Amino acid sequence: MVERIVEAGRQVLVEDGYDTFSTNRVAAAADVSPGSLYQYFPDKASIVAVVVDRYVDETSELVAAALSDRITELGPAMVRDTADALLAALERDPALLRVVYEELPLGRTHARLTQVERQVRHLAAAYLGARPEINHRPDAAAAAWIMVLAIENLAVRWVLDRPDLTRDQLLDEMVALIAGYLLS
Repeated sequence: MVERIVEAGRQVLVEDGYDTFSTNRVAAAADVSPGSLYQYFPDKASIVAVVVDRYVDETSELVAAALSDRITELGPAMVRDTADALLAALERDPALLRVVYEELPLGRTHARLTQVERQVRHLAAAYLGARPEINHRPDAAAAAWIMVLAIENLAVRWVLDRPDLTRDQLLDEMVALIAGYLLS
């Protein structure tokens, strides 16, 4: 029952948007009574929270796994492969990505997204700290913050905006951006 409600919540959120999202719409999409829905979720915010948490967890697991798998790689190959994994994770559900980044009130997602960014930043800072030959920045933690936010924002905007730039061009530009920054 919970899975059906959460999946229906995701569907309603994507199809109808946050502004028209309601427990009644979710109950109808899940083919359950509103009373049954309220046995598991007290309000629409709790459904949205579970949908967003699951989406962020799935995306962050894919990116963290890619980063962890490539931690022994050096330089451009590591940046490109990790950025590629981020793009692949974001491309899995661009409609939900749009809702999360453009429709939900910032307070609903900010803490959760910041937590994920922090985890990736710590991995990136450890990577940079252990490789002074590819990192000429004085503070590995600050460099990791800059890199993670730059790559994340570029990837999100590319998936949502679909500019006149191929995926390979974007990856090449991300690598050039990070390499130029780290080696300056």
